[in-house]
Amino acid sequence: MLTLNRVSYIHPNGDRLFENVDLAIRPHNKIALIGNNGAGKSTLLQLLAGQLRPASGTISQETKPYYVPQHTGQFNDMTVAEALHVDRPLLALQEIIAGRATDEHLAALDDDWLLEERCREAFTAWGLEDALLHRRMDSLSGGQKTKVFLAGIAIHQPDVVLLDEPSNHLDTAGREQLYHYISTTDHSLVVVSHDQTLLRLLPLVYALERRGLTLYGGDYDFYTEQKKIAEDALQHDLKSKEKALRKAKEVERESLERKQRLDARGKKKQEKAGLPTISMNTFRNNAEKSTSRMKDVHADKIQNIAQELSTLRQEIRDIDKMKIDLDDANLHHGKRLLKAHDINFAYEDRMLWQQPVSFLVTSGERVAITGGNGSGKTTLLKIILGEIQPGAGTLDRAAIRSVYIDQDYSWIDLSVTVLEQAQRVNDSKLPEHEIKIRLNRFLFSKDAWDKPCRALSGGEKMRLMLCCLTISNQAPEMIVLDEPTNNLDIQNTAILIAAIRDYRGTLIVVSHDKHFLEQVRVEREIAVY
Repeated sequence: MLTLNRVSYIHPNGDRLFENVDLAIRPHNKIALIGNNGAGKSTLLQLLAGQLRPASGTISQETKPYYVPQHTGQFNDMTVAEALHVDRPLLALQEIIAGRATDEHLAALDDDWLLEERCREAFTAWGLEDALLHRRMDSLSGGQKTKVFLAGIAIHQPDVVLLDEPSNHLDTAGREQLYHYISTTDHSLVVVSHDQTLLRLLPLVYALERRGLTLYGGDYDFYTEQKKIAEDALQHDLKSKEKALRKAKEVERESLERKQRLDARGKKKQEKAGLPTISMNTFRNNAEKSTSRMKDVHADKIQNIAQELSTLRQEIRDIDKMKIDLDDANLHHGKRLLKAHDINFAYEDRMLWQQPVSFLVTSGERVAITGGNGSGKTTLLKIILGEIQPGAGTLDRAAIRSVYIDQDYSWIDLSVTVLEQAQRVNDSKLPEHEIKIRLNRFLFSKDAWDKPCRALSGGEKMRLMLCCLTISNQAPEMIVLDEPTNNLDIQNTAILIAAIRDYRGTLIVVSHDKHFLEQVRVEREIAVY
């Protein structure tokens, strides 16, 4: 049992991330923890793991959980054994076997005589070598690092496992193995992920939102149904509030006009009656005060409705507005863009691919490049883009305008502001107000225009890049995506899918996310191995 009771967390700079979060993890629970980037999902996992302390509230642990982190840079200077906290007991076991046992060695081993065997079996299960235990973490690929920590589950045999975006760097085979573990394990799980195939394996969904932590009484499909119902209700409320605001303004106008007519009529009567000037002044002052009070009453009502309307609009996602609405009249379907014949790439005095690669790509196609971790998918993308040349074979490439979108959105210049980045691609000389309208459409309000690009999250960089494509004068004939969803939450992944779904040009994608590939309508694959 692992419980959070009214837990709040405050960043070191004083910003409150969330408050009064309650969560109880019971034996065999399998929980999906979802929410937008920045909601605090990873922070909540680290609180559960005991790596962070709450600002208030209590965390009760009957058992120590095992944590699989999303980011592993902090382990780069360690060996794999050190990162898994098995270096001291393994060294103690070796000393004991060698006949040099001490009380310290026995205490470090703590009667765990099968530790070495478990390490060997766990590493083998995840396709890792035993020798990896003594290698430095920074010598491993992203997928290998993830598998190291996944192997640690069988090594440490915890009751509760906390997984933070575990499928991000795994290839298709690694993901399938992860899905099998999640489906069959008896461990209690709390999983943070945007991988919808993975999320559908978990029967409980908790959403971390501005309102707090909300339990949805079902799986991910049930959650999406409930969110759709809630969004439909928001749209209904939005229309009702817009109607109420128009009515309030109309009532204000009619009331003031009626008041002005009555005041004018009263003034004429007093003038006909020949009242003294002091009485006339008193009447005028009273009328002005009465009009002012009436204006204040209506202004307060209109302001309250407008505030409610603004709050509702912030709750509603404008995904449908964020499309790459390009002038693609010059894109000719079926035009030959790429023809590769037996290409390969020389890597450390050997050819990268066991089988040379041949393919033909024509305009309008949607193609996925597939292969395991380290198979050279990104290398093939660089050859396609002309950044490097093949070491063997031939590649004929048409003169085309292409855009490369990697998982870090490196196309964005981190040294400029959001508005400056948008202005840089303004080939069609749009007026500044039109650029700002488009930035707003992609959720960059006035407050974000002067924000430096280096401070943007992965989702924000993605939205800015899509926005820049709409500002640029000419549609690219080819968009190349390299693991574009790795740093995106569910909402931003949906925005990316909606934005490129109607794009008529050629799409070449590297991704292990089945849901994403299906949604962007990939038609065929080019396999490398």
